[in-house]
Amino acid sequence: MLKRICISSGAVWEDKVGYSRAVRVGNIIEVSGTTAIEGEKVIGKGDPFLQTKTIIEKIKAALLKAGSSLEDVTMVRIYVTDINNWEEIGKALSEYFQKIKPAATLVQVSALIDPDLLVEIEAKAITSDN
Repeated sequence: MLKRICISSGAVWEDKVGYSRAVRVGNIIEVSGTTAIEGEKVIGKGDPFLQTKTIIEKIKAALLKAGSSLEDVTMVRIYVTDINNWEEIGKALSEYFQKIKPAATLVQVSALIDPDLLVEIEAKAITSDN
């Protein structure tokens, strides 16, 4: 049986709702939808570029706790409230993923959990370590 490791960010919602920031099973790591909320504050209000960078740094930290890194990312799913922000979001993504080039999906949604959030990102990583 494969070992299951749940990684917490310490957010109060993880226990309230019943989810983990990331889950590692074997060499696969799934990172939950991640936003630019720190505590109760939205980082980069009105700035999709800064929100995206903040999110990727949070994903990077979760992967590190799971024994992985951004270099192991194979897929990102990006949810945006305004598809017209795609260039700013893409610019931030390229700072981290230009060489890695994971598969990616970018979808416009009607809303995220907080009206000041412009971006939410999920990630999947596969590492060679079991």
